[in-house]
Formats: sequence, structure tokens, C-alpha cells
Amino acid sequence: MKQSILLVEDDASIALVITAALEAEGFRVDRCDSIAERDRHLAERRYGLMLTDVMLTDGDGIESLARVRQACPQMQVIILSAQNTLDTAVRASDTGAFEYFPKPFDLEELVRTVRQAIGAGQSAESIGDPSDEPEALPLVGRSAAMQAVYRMITRVLRNDLTVLILGESGTGKELVAEAIHQLGNRAAGPFVAVNTAAIPADLIESELFGHEKGAFTGAHARHIGKFEQAGGGTLFLDEIGDMPMQAQTRLLRALQSGRIRRVGGSEEITLDCRIIAATNRDLVPMIAAGQFREDLYYRIAVVPIELPPLRDRADDIEALARHFLTLAASEGLPRRSLSPAGAALLARQPWRGNVRELRNFVYRLALLARDEVIDSATIEPLLVAEPLPGAARPGEPVTDEGVDFGGALERWIGQARPAPGTLYDEALAAFERPLFLHALSTTGGNQLRAAQLLGINRNTLRKRLVELGIVLEGAAARS
Repeated sequence: MKQSILLVEDDASIALVITAALEAEGFRVDRCDSIAERDRHLAERRYGLMLTDVMLTDGDGIESLARVRQACPQMQVIILSAQNTLDTAVRASDTGAFEYFPKPFDLEELVRTVRQAIGAGQSAESIGDPSDEPEALPLVGRSAAMQAVYRMITRVLRNDLTVLILGESGTGKELVAEAIHQLGNRAAGPFVAVNTAAIPADLIESELFGHEKGAFTGAHARHIGKFEQAGGGTLFLDEIGDMPMQAQTRLLRALQSGRIRRVGGSEEITLDCRIIAATNRDLVPMIAAGQFREDLYYRIAVVPIELPPLRDRADDIEALARHFLTLAASEGLPRRSLSPAGAALLARQPWRGNVRELRNFVYRLALLARDEVIDSATIEPLLVAEPLPGAARPGEPVTDEGVDFGGALERWIGQARPAPGTLYDEALAAFERPLFLHALSTTGGNQLRAAQLLGINRNTLRKRLVELGIVLEGAAARS
């Protein structure tokens, strides 16, 4: 007997293609395009599987799945949707659906999944209440590149597997970690983020695991470490690729045993937090070079999630820019809108700093624009201005050859026009200033770590900071 499938799809052309593919596999397919017709079919016949779109002619296909589950608890469900947001992916996951396919999808993959779902023969999970979902989800974008990210996020929400988020600087790795925390089983607990590269090697054990009073000079009171602070929630270990080797060993020991001991203490404390790590570095060659522990890599990379650079998801730039304009208005900047021509211009830029660079640029637009509607004429002058000597102009293609320092120097000389006899000193200062600021930003303002990153003496760094007039305050003044 042919296995029966119910296809609920309001796009007739898509329905025809899916039906033809499934019937060629020997399935019987009944088609409809509304919730009412769906319910009638389910009342009249027993189906092994239902494929349903989200947006149907008379309502939301996900919102009404609870009663479908009650009437047909053994039937598997696959959700299709052109509403390709993290919101939709999470709602689909919460229904206990066998799989979620954002449109456009690979037809062969869909057919394979249908066969797997039919063969599974197991009860689906209970339905989540869509009203329980957060009102504001932290990720924006509907591109195909982001769909893969959303699908990976939904797969780790109902477990505590360790996640490693990979991606270039500025792609939003911490936002992904926050999304997993907010939407997962540990949402009621704290989200504790720590930049592991910014903690000196001799202090990392105290920072992560805590210490008892009198454990070392300066330990005037008990200190609760990040692992305990994240109890019941999520610990986000950012920039783990830059963690000192000695600290990697201590972290591995804690992850392997599931227990920690405060510095100077004797009590063993059982870990009760999810671990999410992130890095903008390629750890595999670092392992080969002896710069990162292989056993730690396999401990943290149980579920790797790779974030695409913004240049690979240009379709999302307009939505991101409009989102940032809304955020800027909520933070007291003038309320602006973006014209289609302005959005198209932004989408053509390389955004080497990724989403972070786009956000900063949009905030600058919101502040400096004279008109309520931001168009290409407003954007172009800000794109031409180079914020740092040596930085490539926006709009230049990204190549595999790296940054053209020679070309950047020529552009700087043409703009700065240094006086005769001052070229060396002025060019050196122009290069050193952004270089030092980058090193200090990378190390969280720690001058010792910044000097080590640059390969110079700490006193040399301090001397040059004074000579260049770079004044550090607060955390940036730490040594």
C-alpha cells in the first residue's frame, strides 16, 4: 500500500513540483492550500507525513499545529517556509517538527528527508507554545548563508552540547551565543561572557574558577569565578583561539572532569553551565603548529557553527541597515529611513569589519545625515573618507593577496602631504597609531598582552603611546 502524504502549500507551482517528485518515489500525495482543507483531509484519512507551509491562505500553518498533534500524534511533520528568519526556524523547531526547510530548498534533499521521516515511525515531540518565544531575537537576516546558521542553532536548543562558533571578527559570534542561551533550556539562568585572550595567564585560573581568601598576595576576599557565576546558565568563552597554552590545559582539565576547585580551596564544585566558545582564528593549523591543544579543540567543537562574513550575505545588508537605524533611534539618535538606492549602495560595499563595521557606519549616518531619508548622495561622502591610514577604500574588491600597503601609503601621502623631511616620522606615527589601538582592543586594553602581541617591549609600547598622544582610561590603562 502506498504511504500517504498530505501537502499543505499555497504556492501552486511549488506544490506541483513537490507532488511530482514524491509521486515518482511511490508516495500518494493529497494537496491543499488552507488550514480548513488540511483539517478536513486529516479527519478523513490517516497520513504518515504532512508537509506544510507557514503562510497559508487562511492563517499561520505553525500556530495551528497544536491541534494537529492532538488529532494525529504519530504523524511526522516537515515545515516549509519562505519567511526565512531565526524566529520561524525556532518556531518550527519548537513544534517538534521532523525538519524545517527554508525556501528555496533542494528538492532531492527534501525527498530524502521525507523518506527518513516516513521510516522513523516514532512519535514527535510535544508542541512548544509559540507565545513563549522571545519578542526580540538577536539575529537579523534571511540569506541562504544565514539559514544554515539558524538550522544549526535550532539543533542545539534542547541539549547542553558544547558549541564552537567560528567566524571573522565582527560577524556576530556573541549574538549567536546569546541566541542559543535565550532560546534554549537555560534561558532562566545567567549569560556570562568572558574574553579569554584578555586575561593574563597567571590570573586565568582565578578569573575562571575563583579563589579563596588568602590564596595569593592580594586575595583579600573569596572571589567567585566565571564558571560559578554562570551556574544554571551559559558561559561564553570568547576569543578562545588566543588563550595562552597554560590556560588551555587548565580549562581542558575542568571540562573533562566537569568539576572545578577554587584557587587555594579544597572543595570540588560540580559545573552546572553550558559552554559556548568562539574564535575568529582557524584552529586546525594552530593545532599543527602546537599553538592550540588538539584535545581541547575536540572538547569544545562538539557542535561547530560557522558564521559567514557579511560579504557572503549581501542580501542581508539592507535588513541589517534598517535594523540598526531603528536601534539608533531607540538610543536617542535622529530617526532615519533608508532609500532603495542607499540600500543598494551599502550592499555593494565589502564591509571588511563585517556586521560590526556596518552597524558603526549606520549609526554615523543616523547622526550626520541632514535629511530624514538616507540616500546614496548622503552615503557616498562617508564611504570616501578613510578612517585610518592604510585602510582600503570601501568598494574596493576583496582579494586573496591581502592588504596593499604600498597603495595605501601612496594614498596617505597624497592626502596628508607631509612636509619635506618629516615623511618618515609622520608615516611611522600614522601607521603605529591604528596598529597600537588594534593591539590594545584585541587584548582588552592590557598593555603587557598588547606588547607581547606586537612583539615589542612593554616600556617601548608605553613610551610610544605617550609620544603619539594616545590616552588610555579605565580598563585600557591596565598594565
